[in-house]
Amino acid sequence: MRSYGQYCSIAKALDVVGDRWTFLVVRELLLRGACRYTDLRSGLPGIATNLLADRLRELESVGLVRREEAPPPVATTLFHLTKAGLELDPVLRAIGLWGLRFMAEPADNDEFRGHWFVFPVSYFLRDRDPDGPPATIELRAASDPVVIEVSGGSVRTRPGAAASPDVVVTGDPQLIMALLSGHRTAAEAADLGLEITGDASVLRRVLPASPAFSLPNPGTERHQP
Repeated sequence: MRSYGQYCSIAKALDVVGDRWTFLVVRELLLRGACRYTDLRSGLPGIATNLLADRLRELESVGLVRREEAPPPVATTLFHLTKAGLELDPVLRAIGLWGLRFMAEPADNDEFRGHWFVFPVSYFLRDRDPDGPPATIELRAASDPVVIEVSGGSVRTRPGAAASPDVVVTGDPQLIMALLSGHRTAAEAADLGLEITGDASVLRRVLPASPAFSLPNPGTERHQP
């Protein structure tokens, strides 16, 4: 592991997590919990298998990841975040919130996985009717759906499907993101191809009343001196 050689807490932190792919490995373990190696590969499109193995060894060596040999019927190695690794949660959330400004237009070759919705949902959605009945929203934008559970003033997100969702939102991830962040109403998103089935009042209960963040004019923020 290379070092910046600086007596500074930021430099010391980047010595540990600053290499390419490292934060994304942590992202997968934060969002999905214990993962098999194959789970991590599927959630990190584009990573070479030897590089993933290197990153896991490095994270183990600094105490951010631990491995567990799970007994049958799993009978495979599971990777977990340690307490120190879990403490990176607010760091990744802050980076993700800051990075929203660059998500207005995805690149043509951008990959997407459904469980990546977990962080954006936590930024945008709020239960505006805490006395209302529990409700579920299922997002389907990739092979792995995501469930949003609304109850008692809280909004929680988990990977997976719901047995009987109150509303299902299906379509392009960028359109779903525009809906969740308040940049498109449900009607506008539906006109653009988003499929919304079920009880639309559940969406009104959690969606922001106004856009949750400002989208920059193309190029203005990237090229300012």
